[in-house]
Order: sequence, then structure tokens, then C-alpha cells
Amino acid sequence: MNLLSVNKFIEANPSFTVGGMRNLIFHADSNGLNDHNAIVRIGRKVMIDVEKFYLWIKAQNSIEV
Repeated sequence: MNLLSVNKFIEANPSFTVGGMRNLIFHADSNGLNDHNAIVRIGRKVMIDVEKFYLWIKAQNSIEV
């Protein structure tokens, strides 16, 4: 498991913005991030499970609209 804070994740992946990530985290129940266990909450701290986050992105691309 590779956990990064939101800020460290953004530093490592500059194509994501703080606002964009905060929005994804806020809507994690409805967008599937929680279903993929890509967000880990430890008290008030929010961590990103990098591998699961990228699996979630791949799953989003395979959904037919």
C-alpha cells in the first residue's frame, strides 16, 4: 500500500490540482472512490492509496455513458 497525503500526491502528479482532488474526495461516496478504497481517512488526515486511485481512474474510463 502506497499512501500519500493530498499535497504529496499532487507534488508527485502535477496534472492534478488541490481543488480538483479536494472535490473528488468530497464526492468520494458518489463517484466511487470509497468503493475502490482509494481514500484512507485517519482522523482528519486524508491519504490517497496511489495504486487504488489509478485503478479507479481506469474504471472511470471503461464506463459507458
